[in-house]
Amino acid sequence: MALLSKFRNLFQAPSAPAAPLPIIDPTGHLPERRVRPRLNARPDLRIVVIDDSATVCAALRKILQSIGLNVRIAGDAENGLAMVMADPPDLIFLDIVLPQMNGFSALRVLRRNALTRAIPVIMISGNEQATEQFFGSAIGADDFMKKPFSRLEVFERIERLLDEQHVPRRKTPMTMPAPLGS
Repeated sequence: MALLSKFRNLFQAPSAPAAPLPIIDPTGHLPERRVRPRLNARPDLRIVVIDDSATVCAALRKILQSIGLNVRIAGDAENGLAMVMADPPDLIFLDIVLPQMNGFSALRVLRRNALTRAIPVIMISGNEQATEQFFGSAIGADDFMKKPFSRLEVFERIERLLDEQHVPRRKTPMTMPAPLGS
């Protein structure tokens, strides 16, 4: 057997050297993994997540709270709208497919109300159809995020909406063309 092991070792590729350990600076921090620095939202911002998936809500809560954001969760559009009307947030993540009232209907309610019209809304859906994205933007969605999403994607979507004070703001609202024949 020993002879067979030696013979096998002759023809095996040399084992790869172990990956180097990350260099730790004297303060004990690991080196930055990001390619570019992240532009964080102001840590006291209030976010409402409206989604009927407990998994999605838990993931968004964990991601958003990791940078100090205050997150409230609603499992359906009706409770989400009540929450938003009672205490308007700085940003809303709104699922499209919800029980009873869908996300598009909830978005219409938000855009018609003077209290909530200026709140940025990021629509989320497991379906990446271009029609959903177009319809969402046509009725006032500020961005669209497909499920499943990554932590990086959540931060990128928020970054797109940040103003100079690091607060999410709606960009110039899309104006709808007048109906033909008017």
